[in-house]
Amino acid sequence: MYKNQIKILIDFIVSLLGLIILFPVFLVVTVLLYFANNGKPFFIQSRPGKNGVVFNIIKFKTMNDKKDANGVLLSDAERMTKIGSFVRKTSLDEIPQLINVIKGDMSLIGPRPLLTHYLHLYSAFQNRRHEVRPGITGWAQVNGRNDISWDQKFEYDVWYVDNISFVLDLKIVMKTILKVLKREGINSADSATIEPFNGN
Repeated sequence: MYKNQIKILIDFIVSLLGLIILFPVFLVVTVLLYFANNGKPFFIQSRPGKNGVVFNIIKFKTMNDKKDANGVLLSDAERMTKIGSFVRKTSLDEIPQLINVIKGDMSLIGPRPLLTHYLHLYSAFQNRRHEVRPGITGWAQVNGRNDISWDQKFEYDVWYVDNISFVLDLKIVMKTILKVLKREGINSADSATIEPFNGN
């Protein structure tokens, strides 16, 4: 009952209230990133949701679109703006995803939605992460976020799918708050973002 009914209701109510309360922050960050990213404050990208159904995720854009002399995008670290770095480290870039939760594309808690071109690379076990709606934060995020291997991430994601409960979600919320305050696991060891997944 919690997984299929109560969780969805909690997601909607908390996300709506959160968006209302955080609207001043949302507005300020939007304006700052508008100027930092040449009029592009938002990052919108297709991601697979529950059962692999694709939706458009909304985040604050923390990197600009600067390219080298050959027209190739610079590395993530080189494109990260100062305001973008702050927004990312404080996890403010996740705020727009509350809109995705209200729409029903996502949940507050669940496996993070990854890139669509990873879909054909998953094993049957790894693909089980799509049995639930993806989340803004999740079990993998509070156990390493971008600082753990892909195998570890998938293990945590599927474990969450098999153990969803109100108590577990509450635990993840509390651990997420601590992670944000400590700014842990935001970047991987060698990059501003986690290394691409290349299959098994």
